[in-house]
Amino acid sequence: MESGAVLTGLQPNSSLCSSRHSSASPPLLLRSHFSSSPYSLKLQKQQISFASSSSCQLLSPVVRRNATLSDTYSETVELADIDWDNLGFGFLPTDYMYVMRCPQGGNFSRGELQRFGNIELNPSAGVLNYGQGLFEGLKAYRKEDGNILLFRPEENASRMRLGAERMCMPSPTVEQFVDAIKATVLANKRWIPPAGKGSLYIRPLLMGSGAVLGLAPAPEYTFLIYVSPVGNYFKEGVAPINLIVEHELHRAAPGGTGGVKTIGNYAAVLKAQSAAKAKGYSDVLYLDCVHKRYLEEVSSCNIFVVKGNVISTPAIKGTILPGITRKSIIDTARSQGFQVEERLVTVDELLDADEVFCTGTAVVVSPVGSITYLGKRVAYADGGVGVVSQKLYSVLTRLQMGLTEDKMGWTVELS
Repeated sequence: MESGAVLTGLQPNSSLCSSRHSSASPPLLLRSHFSSSPYSLKLQKQQISFASSSSCQLLSPVVRRNATLSDTYSETVELADIDWDNLGFGFLPTDYMYVMRCPQGGNFSRGELQRFGNIELNPSAGVLNYGQGLFEGLKAYRKEDGNILLFRPEENASRMRLGAERMCMPSPTVEQFVDAIKATVLANKRWIPPAGKGSLYIRPLLMGSGAVLGLAPAPEYTFLIYVSPVGNYFKEGVAPINLIVEHELHRAAPGGTGGVKTIGNYAAVLKAQSAAKAKGYSDVLYLDCVHKRYLEEVSSCNIFVVKGNVISTPAIKGTILPGITRKSIIDTARSQGFQVEERLVTVDELLDADEVFCTGTAVVVSPVGSITYLGKRVAYADGGVGVVSQKLYSVLTRLQMGLTEDKMGWTVELS
Protein backbone atom coordinates (compact mmCIF):
# COMPACT_ATOMS: atom_id res chain seq x y z
CA MET A 1 0.00 0.00 0.00
CA GLU A 2 1.23 3.49 -0.80
CA SER A 3 0.50 5.42 2.37
CA GLY A 4 0.19 9.13 1.76
CA ALA A 5 0.24 8.64 -1.99
CA VAL A 6 -3.36 8.24 -3.16
CA LEU A 7 -4.55 11.79 -2.73
CA THR A 8 -6.13 13.13 -5.89
CA GLY A 9 -9.40 13.74 -4.06
CA LEU A 10 -9.30 15.68 -0.77
CA GLN A 11 -12.34 15.27 1.45
CA PRO A 12 -12.60 17.80 4.29
CA ASN A 13 -14.86 17.53 7.28
CA SER A 14 -18.39 18.16 5.97
CA SER A 15 -19.25 20.27 8.98
CA LEU A 16 -16.56 22.72 7.92
CA CYS A 17 -17.28 22.90 4.18
CA SER A 18 -20.71 21.39 3.70
CA SER A 19 -21.74 24.11 1.29
CA ARG A 20 -18.99 23.23 -1.17
CA HIS A 21 -18.68 19.43 -1.04
CA SER A 22 -21.06 16.59 -0.33
CA SER A 23 -19.98 13.34 1.27
CA ALA A 24 -21.32 11.38 -1.69
CA SER A 25 -18.38 12.17 -3.94
CA PRO A 26 -14.79 13.23 -3.15
CA PRO A 27 -14.00 16.68 -4.57
CA LEU A 28 -11.28 17.40 -7.08
CA LEU A 29 -8.39 19.55 -5.95
CA LEU A 30 -9.28 22.67 -7.86
CA ARG A 31 -11.80 23.17 -10.65
CA SER A 32 -10.85 26.62 -11.91
CA HIS A 33 -8.86 27.25 -15.11
CA PHE A 34 -9.23 23.75 -16.55
CA SER A 35 -8.44 22.93 -20.14
CA SER A 36 -10.55 20.73 -22.34
CA SER A 37 -8.24 17.71 -22.10
CA PRO A 38 -9.76 15.23 -19.63
CA TYR A 39 -8.06 12.18 -18.14
CA SER A 40 -10.08 9.42 -16.49
CA LEU A 41 -8.39 8.60 -13.21
CA LYS A 42 -9.26 6.45 -10.24
CA LEU A 43 -9.65 8.23 -6.92
CA GLN A 44 -9.23 6.24 -3.73
CA LYS A 45 -10.40 7.48 -0.36
CA GLN A 46 -8.10 7.45 2.65
CA GLN A 47 -8.46 8.53 6.24
CA ILE A 48 -7.51 12.20 6.11
CA SER A 49 -7.26 14.73 8.90
CA PHE A 50 -7.08 18.50 8.51
CA ALA A 51 -5.32 21.26 10.37
CA SER A 52 -7.84 23.66 11.83
CA SER A 53 -8.44 26.93 10.02
CA SER A 54 -11.05 29.61 9.81
CA SER A 55 -11.26 29.20 6.05
CA CYS A 56 -12.00 26.10 4.00
CA GLN A 57 -9.58 27.31 1.35
CA LEU A 58 -6.70 27.13 3.82
CA LEU A 59 -7.41 23.66 5.18
CA SER A 60 -4.26 21.54 5.13
CA PRO A 61 -4.86 17.83 4.50
CA VAL A 62 -2.72 15.53 6.61
CA VAL A 63 -2.41 11.92 5.51
CA ARG A 64 -2.11 9.49 8.39
CA ARG A 65 0.70 7.00 7.87
CA ASN A 66 -1.59 4.11 8.80
CA ALA A 67 -4.34 5.24 6.45
CA THR A 68 -6.46 2.49 4.94
CA LEU A 69 -7.93 2.34 1.46
CA SER A 70 -11.68 2.10 1.10
CA ASP A 71 -14.05 2.71 -1.83
CA THR A 72 -12.71 3.36 -5.30
CA TYR A 73 -14.25 6.11 -7.39
CA SER A 74 -14.01 6.88 -11.09
CA GLU A 75 -13.81 10.56 -11.97
CA THR A 76 -12.50 12.70 -14.78
CA VAL A 77 -9.60 15.03 -13.92
CA GLU A 78 -8.88 17.78 -16.43
CA LEU A 79 -5.50 19.32 -17.03
CA ALA A 80 -4.56 22.85 -16.05
CA ASP A 81 -5.18 25.44 -18.75
CA ILE A 82 -1.66 26.19 -20.01
CA ASP A 83 0.08 25.91 -23.37
CA TRP A 84 1.55 22.43 -23.08
CA ASP A 85 3.13 22.65 -26.55
CA ASN A 86 5.32 25.60 -25.56
CA LEU A 87 6.31 24.64 -22.04
CA GLY A 88 9.77 25.89 -21.12
CA PHE A 89 11.91 25.24 -18.05
CA GLY A 90 10.47 27.92 -15.79
CA PHE A 91 8.52 28.03 -12.57
CA LEU A 92 4.72 27.82 -12.65
CA PRO A 93 2.85 27.86 -9.31
CA THR A 94 0.75 24.76 -8.71
CA ASP A 95 -1.89 23.77 -6.13
CA TYR A 96 -0.18 22.12 -3.18
CA MET A 97 3.16 21.84 -1.40
CA TYR A 98 4.28 19.42 1.31
CA VAL A 99 5.73 20.56 4.64
CA MET A 100 7.33 18.57 7.46
CA ARG A 101 9.35 19.89 10.42
CA CYS A 102 11.94 18.60 12.86
CA PRO A 103 13.52 20.08 16.03
CA GLN A 104 17.28 19.82 16.45
CA GLY A 105 18.14 16.43 17.90
CA GLY A 106 14.70 15.09 17.05
CA ASN A 107 13.10 13.30 14.12
CA PHE A 108 10.84 14.42 11.34
CA SER A 109 7.25 13.67 12.25
CA ARG A 110 4.01 13.69 10.29
CA GLY A 111 4.01 16.06 7.35
CA GLU A 112 1.09 17.78 5.65
CA LEU A 113 -0.03 19.07 2.30
CA GLN A 114 -0.70 22.80 2.27
CA ARG A 115 -1.95 25.18 -0.36
CA PHE A 116 1.06 26.39 -2.33
CA GLY A 117 2.21 29.82 -1.20
CA ASN A 118 4.94 31.86 0.43
CA ILE A 119 6.61 30.58 3.57
CA GLU A 120 7.59 32.58 6.65
CA LEU A 121 11.16 32.46 7.97
CA ASN A 122 12.85 34.19 10.88
CA PRO A 123 15.50 36.63 9.58
CA SER A 124 17.97 34.69 11.72
CA ALA A 125 17.11 31.32 10.15
CA GLY A 126 20.13 29.10 9.61
CA VAL A 127 19.47 28.74 5.90
CA LEU A 128 19.43 32.53 5.38
CA ASN A 129 22.48 33.33 7.48
CA TYR A 130 24.76 30.34 7.06
CA GLY A 131 23.44 28.56 3.98
CA GLN A 132 22.39 25.45 5.86
CA GLY A 133 20.24 23.99 3.13
CA LEU A 134 20.01 21.19 0.57
CA PHE A 135 17.72 20.50 -2.35
CA GLU A 136 16.88 17.65 -4.69
CA GLY A 137 15.35 17.43 -8.14
CA LEU A 138 13.37 14.66 -9.79
CA LYS A 139 10.52 14.29 -12.25
CA ALA A 140 7.11 12.69 -12.68
CA TYR A 141 5.89 11.68 -16.15
CA ARG A 142 2.39 11.01 -17.40
CA LYS A 143 2.01 7.80 -19.36
CA GLU A 144 -0.28 7.47 -22.36
CA ASP A 145 -2.83 5.64 -20.17
CA GLY A 146 -2.91 8.57 -17.72
CA ASN A 147 -0.94 6.83 -14.95
CA ILE A 148 2.08 8.58 -13.44
CA LEU A 149 5.70 7.41 -13.30
CA LEU A 150 8.37 8.55 -10.84
CA PHE A 151 12.01 7.87 -11.66
CA ARG A 152 14.17 6.43 -8.86
CA PRO A 153 12.85 8.61 -5.98
CA GLU A 154 14.61 6.47 -3.40
CA GLU A 155 17.95 7.52 -4.91
CA ASN A 156 17.11 11.18 -4.29
CA ALA A 157 16.10 10.31 -0.74
CA SER A 158 19.41 8.54 -0.09
CA ARG A 159 21.42 11.39 -1.61
CA MET A 160 19.62 13.93 0.57
CA ARG A 161 20.42 11.88 3.66
CA LEU A 162 24.13 11.80 2.75
CA GLY A 163 24.11 15.54 2.08
CA ALA A 164 22.31 16.21 5.36
CA GLU A 165 24.99 14.36 7.28
CA ARG A 166 27.68 16.55 5.68
CA MET A 167 25.69 19.71 6.49
CA CYS A 168 24.88 18.70 10.11
CA MET A 169 21.15 18.43 9.41
CA PRO A 170 18.53 15.82 10.24
CA SER A 171 16.82 14.30 7.21
CA PRO A 172 13.56 12.46 6.49
CA THR A 173 13.87 8.70 6.18
CA VAL A 174 13.84 7.23 2.69
CA GLU A 175 10.27 6.05 3.30
CA GLN A 176 9.13 9.48 4.52
CA PHE A 177 10.78 11.16 1.53
CA VAL A 178 9.22 8.83 -1.05
CA ASP A 179 5.76 8.94 0.58
CA ALA A 180 5.90 12.75 0.60
CA ILE A 181 6.87 12.81 -3.09
CA LYS A 182 3.94 10.55 -3.99
CA ALA A 183 1.47 12.64 -2.00
CA THR A 184 2.68 15.91 -3.52
CA VAL A 185 2.60 14.60 -7.08
CA LEU A 186 -0.89 13.17 -6.77
CA ALA A 187 -2.19 16.33 -5.10
CA ASN A 188 -0.94 18.28 -8.14
CA LYS A 189 -1.87 15.69 -10.76
CA ARG A 190 -3.59 18.16 -13.08
CA TRP A 191 -0.26 19.95 -13.58
CA ILE A 192 1.53 16.89 -14.98
CA PRO A 193 1.92 17.48 -18.73
CA PRO A 194 0.24 15.15 -21.22
CA ALA A 195 2.37 12.22 -22.40
CA GLY A 196 5.27 13.48 -24.49
CA LYS A 197 4.71 17.16 -23.63
CA GLY A 198 7.08 17.50 -20.68
CA SER A 199 7.20 16.44 -17.05
CA LEU A 200 6.38 17.59 -13.53
CA TYR A 201 9.60 18.82 -11.92
CA ILE A 202 9.70 17.99 -8.20
CA ARG A 203 11.83 20.12 -5.89
CA PRO A 204 12.37 18.82 -2.31
CA LEU A 205 14.08 21.31 0.02
CA LEU A 206 15.72 20.71 3.39
CA MET A 207 16.65 23.82 5.33
CA GLY A 208 17.68 25.12 8.71
CA SER A 209 14.55 27.14 9.48
CA GLY A 210 15.23 27.77 13.16
CA ALA A 211 16.74 31.06 14.37
CA VAL A 212 20.48 31.07 15.12
CA LEU A 213 22.84 34.03 15.54
CA GLY A 214 26.24 32.48 16.19
CA LEU A 215 27.64 29.96 13.71
CA ALA A 216 25.99 26.68 14.69
CA PRO A 217 23.45 24.16 13.39
CA ALA A 218 19.92 25.57 13.40
CA PRO A 219 17.55 24.55 16.23
CA GLU A 220 14.75 23.57 13.79
CA TYR A 221 14.54 22.16 10.26
CA THR A 222 11.92 22.20 7.55
CA PHE A 223 11.47 19.71 4.72
CA LEU A 224 9.38 21.14 1.90
CA ILE A 225 8.36 19.89 -1.55
CA TYR A 226 6.91 21.96 -4.38
CA VAL A 227 6.38 21.08 -8.03
CA SER A 228 6.16 22.78 -11.41
CA PRO A 229 5.41 21.54 -14.93
CA VAL A 230 8.46 21.92 -17.21
CA GLY A 231 9.67 21.43 -20.75
CA ASN A 232 13.31 21.41 -21.92
CA TYR A 233 16.00 22.90 -19.66
CA PHE A 234 18.12 24.36 -22.45
CA LYS A 235 16.35 26.54 -25.01
CA GLU A 236 18.01 24.39 -27.67
CA GLY A 237 15.98 21.41 -26.43
CA VAL A 238 17.71 18.19 -27.48
CA ALA A 239 19.78 20.16 -29.99
CA PRO A 240 23.52 20.47 -29.24
CA ILE A 241 24.67 23.01 -26.66
CA ASN A 242 27.90 25.01 -26.71
CA LEU A 243 30.14 25.02 -23.64
CA ILE A 244 33.15 27.07 -22.61
CA VAL A 245 35.79 25.65 -20.26
CA GLU A 246 36.35 27.87 -17.21
CA HIS A 247 40.01 27.82 -16.11
CA GLU A 248 40.10 30.58 -13.47
CA LEU A 249 36.95 30.20 -11.36
CA HIS A 250 36.15 26.87 -9.73
CA ARG A 251 32.95 25.19 -8.62
CA ALA A 252 34.35 23.09 -5.76
CA ALA A 253 37.51 22.14 -3.86
CA PRO A 254 38.67 18.89 -2.19
CA GLY A 255 37.21 18.60 1.28
CA GLY A 256 34.39 21.01 0.49
CA THR A 257 30.74 20.40 -0.30
CA GLY A 258 30.93 19.93 -4.07
CA GLY A 259 29.83 16.31 -3.72
CA VAL A 260 26.52 17.12 -2.00
CA LYS A 261 23.56 19.06 -3.31
CA THR A 262 23.86 22.04 -1.01
CA ILE A 263 22.42 25.39 -2.08
CA GLY A 264 25.79 27.16 -1.93
CA ASN A 265 27.19 25.08 -4.79
CA TYR A 266 24.86 26.76 -7.24
CA ALA A 267 25.32 30.37 -6.20
CA ALA A 268 29.06 29.88 -6.77
CA VAL A 269 28.65 29.15 -10.49
CA LEU A 270 26.45 32.15 -11.35
CA LYS A 271 29.29 34.58 -12.09
CA ALA A 272 31.03 32.36 -14.65
CA GLN A 273 27.75 31.12 -16.08
CA SER A 274 26.37 34.64 -16.57
CA ALA A 275 29.57 35.74 -18.33
CA ALA A 276 29.47 32.69 -20.60
CA LYS A 277 25.85 33.22 -21.57
CA ALA A 278 26.56 36.87 -22.35
CA LYS A 279 29.07 35.61 -24.92
CA GLY A 280 26.57 33.22 -26.46
CA TYR A 281 27.56 29.98 -24.74
CA SER A 282 24.98 27.65 -23.21
CA ASP A 283 26.90 26.92 -20.01
CA VAL A 284 30.30 26.45 -18.34
CA LEU A 285 32.44 23.35 -17.88
CA TYR A 286 34.67 23.48 -14.77
CA LEU A 287 38.14 22.03 -14.22
CA ASP A 288 39.66 20.76 -10.98
CA CYS A 289 41.09 23.52 -8.81
CA VAL A 290 44.41 21.77 -8.07
CA HIS A 291 45.86 20.81 -11.47
CA LYS A 292 43.43 22.78 -13.65
CA ARG A 293 43.45 20.06 -16.29
CA TYR A 294 40.93 17.46 -15.17
CA LEU A 295 37.23 17.75 -15.98
CA GLU A 296 34.80 18.21 -13.11
CA GLU A 297 31.24 19.06 -14.20
CA VAL A 298 29.06 21.65 -15.89
CA SER A 299 27.19 24.16 -13.68
CA SER A 300 24.34 21.73 -13.01
CA CYS A 301 25.21 18.65 -15.09
CA ASN A 302 27.68 15.79 -15.21
CA ILE A 303 29.91 15.42 -18.30
CA PHE A 304 30.67 12.38 -20.49
CA VAL A 305 33.33 11.98 -23.19
CA VAL A 306 32.99 9.41 -25.99
CA LYS A 307 35.91 7.90 -27.90
CA GLY A 308 35.09 4.90 -30.04
CA ASN A 309 33.13 2.41 -27.91
CA VAL A 310 34.47 3.87 -24.64
CA ILE A 311 32.51 6.40 -22.63
CA SER A 312 34.49 8.18 -19.89
CA THR A 313 33.22 10.39 -17.08
CA PRO A 314 34.99 12.03 -14.11
CA ALA A 315 35.09 9.81 -11.05
CA ILE A 316 33.12 10.83 -7.96
CA LYS A 317 35.72 11.86 -5.37
CA GLY A 318 34.05 14.55 -3.27
CA THR A 319 34.09 17.52 -5.64
CA ILE A 320 31.53 16.24 -8.17
CA LEU A 321 27.85 15.68 -7.51
CA PRO A 322 26.86 12.00 -7.85
CA GLY A 323 24.06 12.58 -10.32
CA ILE A 324 21.20 10.08 -10.40
CA THR A 325 20.84 10.53 -14.15
CA ARG A 326 24.63 10.08 -14.40
CA LYS A 327 24.36 6.79 -12.52
CA SER A 328 21.44 5.70 -14.70
CA ILE A 329 23.23 6.57 -17.94
CA ILE A 330 26.29 4.58 -16.87
CA ASP A 331 24.15 1.47 -16.31
CA THR A 332 22.16 2.12 -19.49
CA ALA A 333 25.31 2.55 -21.59
CA ARG A 334 26.77 -0.69 -20.26
CA SER A 335 23.53 -2.51 -21.05
CA GLN A 336 23.85 -1.20 -24.61
CA GLY A 337 27.34 -2.66 -25.02
CA PHE A 338 29.48 0.40 -24.29
CA GLN A 339 32.55 0.33 -22.07
CA VAL A 340 32.16 2.97 -19.35
CA GLU A 341 35.09 4.28 -17.33
CA GLU A 342 34.85 6.44 -14.20
CA ARG A 343 38.25 8.08 -13.82
CA LEU A 344 40.22 11.30 -14.16
CA VAL A 345 39.49 12.76 -17.60
CA THR A 346 41.84 15.43 -18.97
CA VAL A 347 40.85 18.48 -20.97
CA ASP A 348 43.07 17.14 -23.79
CA GLU A 349 40.90 14.01 -23.99
CA LEU A 350 37.85 16.25 -24.12
CA LEU A 351 39.21 18.14 -27.12
CA ASP A 352 40.09 14.86 -28.88
CA ALA A 353 36.71 13.17 -28.24
CA ASP A 354 34.37 11.83 -30.91
CA GLU A 355 31.37 13.04 -28.94
CA VAL A 356 30.53 14.79 -25.66
CA PHE A 357 27.28 14.97 -23.72
CA CYS A 358 25.93 16.14 -20.36
CA THR A 359 23.46 14.45 -18.01
CA GLY A 360 21.18 15.73 -15.27
CA THR A 361 17.63 15.54 -13.99
CA ALA A 362 16.61 18.68 -15.84
CA VAL A 363 18.35 17.93 -19.16
CA VAL A 364 18.34 14.10 -19.02
CA VAL A 365 20.94 13.82 -21.84
CA SER A 366 22.15 16.96 -23.59
CA PRO A 367 24.56 16.58 -26.55
CA VAL A 368 27.45 19.04 -26.70
CA GLY A 369 27.94 20.65 -30.11
CA SER A 370 31.16 22.47 -29.29
CA ILE A 371 33.70 23.13 -26.56
CA THR A 372 35.76 26.33 -26.37
CA TYR A 373 38.98 26.18 -24.34
CA LEU A 374 41.52 29.02 -24.14
CA GLY A 375 40.09 30.51 -27.31
CA LYS A 376 40.14 27.25 -29.27
CA ARG A 377 36.78 25.90 -30.41
CA VAL A 378 36.26 22.18 -31.11
CA ALA A 379 33.02 20.93 -32.70
CA TYR A 380 31.56 17.43 -32.36
CA ALA A 381 29.38 15.30 -34.65
CA ASP A 382 29.54 18.00 -37.34
CA GLY A 383 27.62 20.30 -35.01
CA GLY A 384 24.71 17.88 -34.79
CA VAL A 385 23.46 15.34 -32.27
CA GLY A 386 25.92 12.48 -31.81
CA VAL A 387 24.87 8.88 -32.35
CA VAL A 388 25.73 7.82 -28.79
CA SER A 389 23.96 10.81 -27.21
CA GLN A 390 20.84 10.17 -29.26
CA LYS A 391 20.80 6.46 -28.46
CA LEU A 392 21.22 6.89 -24.71
CA TYR A 393 18.73 9.75 -24.60
CA SER A 394 16.14 7.66 -26.42
CA VAL A 395 16.64 4.55 -24.29
CA LEU A 396 16.47 6.40 -20.96
CA THR A 397 13.60 8.79 -21.76
CA ARG A 398 11.45 5.99 -23.20
CA LEU A 399 11.95 4.10 -19.95
CA GLN A 400 11.17 7.19 -17.85
CA MET A 401 7.94 7.82 -19.78
CA GLY A 402 6.79 4.21 -19.64
CA LEU A 403 7.15 3.58 -23.39
CA THR A 404 9.40 0.56 -22.87
CA GLU A 405 9.53 -2.18 -20.26
CA ASP A 406 11.44 -1.20 -17.14
CA LYS A 407 13.84 -4.12 -16.72
CA MET A 408 15.97 -2.06 -14.31
CA GLY A 409 13.23 -1.60 -11.71
CA TRP A 410 13.80 2.15 -11.69
CA THR A 411 10.27 3.52 -12.09
CA VAL A 412 7.47 3.81 -9.54
CA GLU A 413 3.97 3.90 -11.02
CA LEU A 414 1.12 5.89 -9.47
CA SER A 415 -2.43 5.60 -10.72
